[in-house]
Amino acid sequence: MTGTEIEITADLVRDLLQEQHPDLAGLAVREVAGGWGNQMWRLGDELAVRMQRMDPTPQGQLKERRWLPVLAPRLPLPVPTPVRFGEPSERFPGHWTVMTWVPGEPLDHGSISRGDHAADTLADFLRALHVEAPADAPTATDRGGHPGNYTEGFENLLRATAPAAIAADAQAVRAVWDDAVAAPAWEGPRVWVHGDLHPANVVVSGGTLCGIVDFGDMFAGDPAWDLAAAWLLLPTGSASRFFDMYAQADQAAIRRARGLAAMKTLFLILMGHNGDRGLPGGKPHWGPVGRAALERVLKGM
Repeated sequence: MTGTEIEITADLVRDLLQEQHPDLAGLAVREVAGGWGNQMWRLGDELAVRMQRMDPTPQGQLKERRWLPVLAPRLPLPVPTPVRFGEPSERFPGHWTVMTWVPGEPLDHGSISRGDHAADTLADFLRALHVEAPADAPTATDRGGHPGNYTEGFENLLRATAPAAIAADAQAVRAVWDDAVAAPAWEGPRVWVHGDLHPANVVVSGGTLCGIVDFGDMFAGDPAWDLAAAWLLLPTGSASRFFDMYAQADQAAIRRARGLAAMKTLFLILMGHNGDRGLPGGKPHWGPVGRAALERVLKGM
């Protein structure tokens, strides 16, 4: 399944609904800007259709189907919850899921002006999420462990971004990463982790966080992968308040989280650079978002 095999249109979405969930086929269908592995379509006022697009496997959607109904009832922010399943067919070879719609604006197109409120809200959300996961919770091969396991990926991102985007800060970025690699590993139980908390996967309203979306990368592992959001999402100066409110992270976790945040900002900057050059998968507006987050990382708490 690749994005070049079939064009996803509103008519296709309506046809699939008519075939598999005809009681929903009469609702208005509207495309949602953004999306990468999956494409989103609004369905009426309260639902959305998540269509497999660039993701080569349906594992992200299958994880959401299995686990979001378990997690959502105890989370203090709205998250998309699956309500109907769409299966591959002759008309469309990928998976698709009808989910609840989370109102708000993606942070990569919006802003947070109420920094203290957002810090408290994020801390409340992650405290509720970061509980011990069951033995059959999903794991991840490309994330979830100690930063030292991902140094090759960090080095690749640094080489790709340093010449044009962060040349003056490359040494400082490496120092943050090296400190994360030197930090002790997570010794607690595997906890639930969203796994991909960056500005396109949270929504804002009224100047603060109001929802979390895209749980396709969720796994059980080190919470530091989510704690990196203190720098990726919150305004300058808010990280200290966040960690005070979260109250479950020792200095080792904070060091790992800051290094992971540095790596994630490089990815955002690279995607912005690709977008400026018109390359597939590029998102031009992610460049400034990533650069601002990197400045927060380098300032520390």
